[in-house]
Formats: sequence, structure tokens, C-alpha cells
Amino acid sequence: MLDMKWLREGKENQETIQQIANQKGIDLSVQELMELDHRRRSMLQEVEDLRHDRNRFTQEINTLMRQGKRDETDIIKAQVKAINERLGEQEQILRETKVKYNELLSLVPNIVSSDTPVGASDRDNVEIRKTGQPPVFEFPLRDHVELGEMHSMIDIPRGVKTAGSRNYYLTGIGVLLHRAVQQLALDLLVQKGFTLFDVPLMVRTEALMNTAFFPLGKDQTFHITNEDKWLAGTSEVPLVSYYSGEVVDVTDPLKLAAASLCFRSEIGSAGKDVRGLYRVHQFAKVEQVILCEANLELSEQLLQEITANAEELLQLLELPYRVMAVCTGDMSQKTYKQYDIETWMPSRNCYGETHSSSNLLDFQARRSGIRYRDQTGALRYCYTLNNTAVASPRILIPLLENHQQEDGSIAIPAALRPYMNGIKQIML
Repeated sequence: MLDMKWLREGKENQETIQQIANQKGIDLSVQELMELDHRRRSMLQEVEDLRHDRNRFTQEINTLMRQGKRDETDIIKAQVKAINERLGEQEQILRETKVKYNELLSLVPNIVSSDTPVGASDRDNVEIRKTGQPPVFEFPLRDHVELGEMHSMIDIPRGVKTAGSRNYYLTGIGVLLHRAVQQLALDLLVQKGFTLFDVPLMVRTEALMNTAFFPLGKDQTFHITNEDKWLAGTSEVPLVSYYSGEVVDVTDPLKLAAASLCFRSEIGSAGKDVRGLYRVHQFAKVEQVILCEANLELSEQLLQEITANAEELLQLLELPYRVMAVCTGDMSQKTYKQYDIETWMPSRNCYGETHSSSNLLDFQARRSGIRYRDQTGALRYCYTLNNTAVASPRILIPLLENHQQEDGSIAIPAALRPYMNGIKQIML
């Protein structure tokens, strides 16, 4: 959520937000929002004036009644009745205006950084750097599904039989690999000063609204029938919500991390990435979340830091990757600046997104009511940042495919071996 005072300051700010909304594909009329804001404030003043008049007349009635001035009392009672009728009408209109106003306000996007590329989709993202070289295979390439089946690690047909499309089983050493990657990521983040959390997987509507995943992300979220509960698509939601409505100490940035199951409905992706583990309904993520002072330079430094943490993990996994500056059209409503990390996936013959880093400024904290006291003692909204340290089973795609050997075995990167009971290679 943006500061409405800033939006009211002038046409230039309003035009900027309208342009960003258009670029991000958000159906929002900033002009309509400003008209509703003006109407809401005017009506609020009128309602307050009517209430003030009613209270004043009520006191006057009490005085006149004590003095026995019945005729004058009846006249003022008639005035109070008229005020109450008018007040009832205006309060109803004000409630309706507030509903429309809040609906539009919930769609307002964050501002974007000056170095964010302008574009319509992920095709317009800009490569920042590339690390490692895609392997060249001197033998017929196997994809992760074939490798997984060969080693009894992945069973998609039974996943579909049990839970429907985009579901799967990981079995045997596949589970060990899945957990090993997560634990490596968690251990790395602990070394970087992050505090670990085990978080709720079900969250309330309020938590998703406050963290700006709603209203625009409702179609991607599984709802618990007859409950005000939803399955979280990322632990970012419960991690940020941990401090909602609180005043926190961010003298040192609060660094939070969690490994959790995540759920995504994948509405709108019918027929897209249907083979394998790239796009599934249930997955596990290790998430980084940071809360810090409202300092642009500091938040940029922290964005680079959490991105570097994810890169370090990929380097430990010995995987080639590239870092992309995400364009306006590929950004979410809440994002000020974003990097995606794409890892080389041989079977796709291209890089595929595996990580994402975002700086949200105070957009999320303003919605969530998370504040801190600055050096003057004044209350200010925190800045928040987040990054996917690793998401599995998607990371298994490059991990299996890049490290496959001609005989069908799979080499285990050295950094993972302590988490795999010392196994150096998955053999047939």
C-alpha cells in the first residue's frame, strides 16, 4: 500500500502510478481512486459535522427539558430527527463509498526502481550476469523424469492417480536429495545470521491481504472451504505476518528464514510445463525475509545480499545460472525491484527460473502495520525484502540433469554429500 498523502500531492505522482499499473497489467483507474478519496473525505467531514450537531442539540434538549420549555424542546427534537434521517442516509453512502475506495486502494501498485527494465513479460527481462557454463554431453541426454524413474526417485503417474494433475511422489533417495538441498540452504542462512522459523501453512485472508498477495493472487491460492483459511504459497506470508501490527527494533535488520511446504493452484497454466516437476501444486521452499529501516541504500544492499545467498547455494550445487533484472510487466503489484535467478536445465535447453529476490520498500509493512522508531523517536514503516533461497522439487530438475553421467548415474555435488550419508554418486 502506498501513502495516500503522496498520491494526493500532485498529478505527476498519480500519472506515475497509473503508468506502473498499466505496465504491471493491473486494472486500476487512479483518477477514479482520487475521486473516491475526495468524496470519502468530504462525506466523512459531513457525517462528523452532523454527529456534532446532533450531540449539541441533544445537550440543548436536556437543558430545555430541565427548564420545562416544552415547545422549544419539541422544535429541537424535530431538528434532531431530521439530522438523524440525514445522518443515516449519509452514513450508508459513506460505507458504500469506503468499500469502493478500499477495493481500488488494494489494487494500487508499488512504485518501481529507476533501474527496473520496462517490458511486458519475462521475455523482456534483462540478463545481469551469468555464472558457470552449461555442460556439453557426449551421450544422449536424459531429462529429470527419466532419470527419476530410472533411480526410483520420482513417481508422477501415482502422484496423478492419488491427487490429480501436477502432483507427484518423491521416493527413496529422491526424498534424501530433496531434503538435503533444503538443509544445505538452511545451514547456509544460519551462517549468514538468519533466525529459523517453522511457520503455519494455513493463513487468514487478512495475512494475505496485508502481505499484498491478495486481492490479485486469489486465483493462485487454495482456499479451505467454510474457513477463513488459505494454503500459503510461500512462507513469506507467515514470516512477515509474525510482526504485523507491531513496533519492532530494526537497529540491526531482522533476518528470518523458514523451510515450508507451499501450495499453488496454477490457474491459467493449463497445458504449460505439464511434463515433470517444473510447475506443480505442492512444493517446498526455503525463504529469506528481511525487515529493515526505511533506508533506500540499505535496502539495496540487503537485496544484493539475499540474492548473493541464493547464488552461493547454486555455486555449492555446481549449477550454471544467470541473474535477470525483472521488467515491470513481469513484476507483482507489491514489488519495487526484483531479480530472478534462472538455472540451466538441459532438457529444456534453456535457463529456467528457480529463485526470485524482491525489494518491496514499505509497501508490505504499511499494509501489515509493521513500524519502528527512527533516531528521532518517530514511528516509521519498515522496508521488507524476500528471496527464495531454494525451491524443491524444481531445483531437482537442473540438479539431476546437469550432473547425469553417460551410464545413467548422477554425481552428487561435494557440498551435498554430508547431507546424503556421504553418497558421492547415485548409481543404477
